[in-house]
Parts: sequence; structure tokens; C-alpha cells
Amino acid sequence: MNWQQVSEHPSLQNLPFKIELNERGQILMSPAKVAHSAYQGEIEYFLRSILKKGKTLPECAIWTRKGTKVADVAWVSQQRFSTIKHETECSIAPEICIEVCSDSNTNEEMEEKRQLYVEQGAKEVWICENGHINFYNAQQKIEKSALVPEFPNRIDI
Repeated sequence: MNWQQVSEHPSLQNLPFKIELNERGQILMSPAKVAHSAYQGEIEYFLRSILKKGKTLPECAIWTRKGTKVADVAWVSQQRFSTIKHETECSIAPEICIEVCSDSNTNEEMEEKRQLYVEQGAKEVWICENGHINFYNAQQKIEKSALVPEFPNRIDI
């Protein structure tokens, strides 16, 4: 399957799980707990409060060489948004892609997603684990975001 087929398939609508595709077009589903959703909401709120231009995108589908991955939260500039806003999945990643770790996520999976988002043009990837935010640019872990330096290193829910 491709992402267009997944997003339009009637039996895949309103599932209680996050859906992604792997490189073979197979559907991957991950259940989300309430705390996961709360972290997503808080991150999106902080981004929207700090960055007055651009768009925050919850559950943002991004095409990668290893299938469609869905960032829990993303932020995209107006310029980049004008390129992707009518796409089914982003052909280029938003500038900031954020993953909120679930119990089922492994460090290897998060590292792979980080690399895939950067390959697709993300300038930063943030990983939230139990409220602690780790910031990464294309090369390495960084102390704080260069794009949003006032973003906190910890989110409380």
C-alpha cells in the first residue's frame, strides 16, 4: 500500500492507533496512551505560543525512503507549508519534527526516524521521553533548539 491508499481506505478510518508504513508498504500501528497525547498537546501549544509564523502539525505524515513516518508534532514555516499543504504526505519534512516516545519505541527506532526526517529536510528533530526533550540538528544532539531557543527542555503534564 501507499500512503494515499491508507489515508483513503474506509476500514482504516478512525482507528485508535497511530498508523505508519514501512519500506515494503506494510502498515505499522502503535497504540497511544493518554500521557502521550498530553505531551503532544503541550508541545504543540508551546510551539504555537512561541512561533507566531508558520504552522504546527499534529500527526504529520512524512514520506521517507523507509515508508511513511508520522511525526507526533511538527512545525513548518509558511514558505515550506505552501509547498506541502496539498500533499497527502509531506514530500519534504517540516523544519522541526518531534517524536514523543511510547513504551513500545526503541532507541534504534527513534534514531532511525531522526535520520529519516533529516534526510527529508528537517532542520531539527526533537525526542520527548517522559517529558524531557532532547534536541538534535542534522549532525548531533544539541543543548537547546537553535530554531526555538526558548523552548523548555522539560514539559510537565
